[in-house]
Amino acid sequence: MGYYHQHMNHIVTISNRFQSLLKLSTIFCCVRHGTSSSCLGTKRNLGFESTKISSSNSGKSNLRSTVLDIYDCNIKISQLGRCGNVREARKLFNEMPHHDAVSYTSMITAYLKNNELWKAEKIFQKMPERTIVAESAMIDGYAKAVLMDKAQEVFDAMTETNVFSWTSLISGYFRDGQVAKACQLFDQMPAKNVVSWTTMVLGYARNGLIDQARSVFNQIPEKNTVSWTAMMKSYVDNGQIDEALKLFHEMPLRNLYSWHTMISGCLDYKRVNEAFKLFHSMPLRNAVSWTIMVSGLARNGLTKLAREYFDQMPNKDIAAWNAMITAYVDECLMVEASELFNLMPKRNTVTWNAVIDGYARHGPDGKAMKHLILMLRSCIKPNESTLTSILTSCWGMLELMQAHALAILLGCECETSLSNALITMYSRLGDISSSGIAFENLKAKDVVSWTAMLLAFTYHGHGHHALHVFGRMLKSGTKPDEITFVGILSACSHAGLVKKGQKLFDSISAAYGLEPRAEHYSCLVDILGRAGQVHKAMEVVYKMPECEWDGAVLGALLGACRLHGDVEMANYIGQKLIELEPNSSGGYVLLANVFAACGKWDEFAKVRKKMKEQNVKKVPGFSLIEVRGKSHAFFSGDKSHPRVEEIYELLCEKLLPVMHEMGYNGTNLGKS
Repeated sequence: MGYYHQHMNHIVTISNRFQSLLKLSTIFCCVRHGTSSSCLGTKRNLGFESTKISSSNSGKSNLRSTVLDIYDCNIKISQLGRCGNVREARKLFNEMPHHDAVSYTSMITAYLKNNELWKAEKIFQKMPERTIVAESAMIDGYAKAVLMDKAQEVFDAMTETNVFSWTSLISGYFRDGQVAKACQLFDQMPAKNVVSWTTMVLGYARNGLIDQARSVFNQIPEKNTVSWTAMMKSYVDNGQIDEALKLFHEMPLRNLYSWHTMISGCLDYKRVNEAFKLFHSMPLRNAVSWTIMVSGLARNGLTKLAREYFDQMPNKDIAAWNAMITAYVDECLMVEASELFNLMPKRNTVTWNAVIDGYARHGPDGKAMKHLILMLRSCIKPNESTLTSILTSCWGMLELMQAHALAILLGCECETSLSNALITMYSRLGDISSSGIAFENLKAKDVVSWTAMLLAFTYHGHGHHALHVFGRMLKSGTKPDEITFVGILSACSHAGLVKKGQKLFDSISAAYGLEPRAEHYSCLVDILGRAGQVHKAMEVVYKMPECEWDGAVLGALLGACRLHGDVEMANYIGQKLIELEPNSSGGYVLLANVFAACGKWDEFAKVRKKMKEQNVKKVPGFSLIEVRGKSHAFFSGDKSHPRVEEIYELLCEKLLPVMHEMGYNGTNLGKS
């Protein structure tokens, strides 16, 4: 729908200015030739009911001044809205002594451009006299938000409709998946233009009906470059690159967007050679053309070639720099990303976000926070994405609380993705109560929010709380996804709810149309294994396609065998797991522990010997604590800490007696 909305936004801007100029010229005519009934009507629309027009020069001057003030304010409101400064636009609107229809329409459009539909709705409801431009803008806003009842209500109340209002409504029904309703409206349209036809093409394609989209395209009376490109993009979006290329070569005229769409499509579907040919065939290239090639080559793993194209760019814009930095970040090449970042003549929020996200994902620790401080010093305001990256990089509670405080300071705390990160990170650092507060304070909960809270309870062993959250999620109308089911099945496992777990597993495909994955089978095996139903768990594994057997599934089954002393089955499953993951220590260690638990020391020794022969090393576990903002890691038998003597002395004097009281018989603490 991008082409259509670009054209319609342009039409709305022209309509706004036309109405302003029309009213301005009317007032000037009245001032020059004397008061008339038409002038009085216009005065009322402008809010000058109490103004008495005099033939004196001062009266004319005051009126001209007032009208010009309103006109200037309307223009400024539109400009502020386009720049995203909607708060200043509203402040100016509130300070205006009088508003005309264009003032209201400009404020409505400013809110809609900045995705503040509900505020636009309040202004719209206060309009003393609605205009076709304001009504059409609201229909478009409701349609984009897929609030079709409200869009239809405004449309039905219009005394006069235009192509824009019809097309916006049709677009909304397509967005909502109501294809039949959209087609019905299109058939009822009193007048159609190329934008209406193009909307139908894109609407069908959006709903996967590519043949119907082509049929409508073929019926367009006068096709333009936008309609040709829309059909071509529909093929690209549906993965039909050959059809898209065929249509591209049939186009009578192409613009830069047509070329870019086709090149991007080829790169997205790994048709790199076709992308090269198209790029080098372009009659004219701009910075966007080069940037598409740079980012596309990087997505295809050709980072070195992407850099060559980047270096060849005649005029590098900030988007090209960002694309190349992002390419390095995605390849974990933080040294190269940092070098390029330091060479940039100018940076924006996207630049900082790319680098901060890279350090948050790939390290080293502390670099993400350091770059956030540098970003603030550069007077560039962090956004939701910046803070989400920072939150996920926090290793300690102090860092997390600092990042949370900054989010509150910047007014981003209630953003959904940020709150989701807070839920996860507080849980990861052991503060389940703060996770709960972040979750409950979140008004717009999505599937990620519910899943994050559910997983938090699960990982902290609160299975019944997790099930309660799952019940609330279903009541809210949010559909669970694959990750949600991993969490809820794990909760059933920890809570020992065998029947509930089996029922939920069956509902994955039966009720929600999802395909169970290896993770779900692993959870079900764990549920049955913990309950002692090892043979049932084995049946579950056998029902799986063998190609989907992975370490998690077999590891869960092997753990169940160990728990219930089933040595024979453990040996069979253990060998399978070692075959599947010969370089992983997990299978060897689990199987060796089964033999050790049953006193089969010869078998235990064989497994350990095989592990040594394969040069497989067990990754040591460690504990991590934070003291005064600094993290300290401790491995088993670790003596590397500078205060190791004090630590062991404290453990022997304070902790060991308590452990003995609880039944622990170990005597080797501090002697390893």
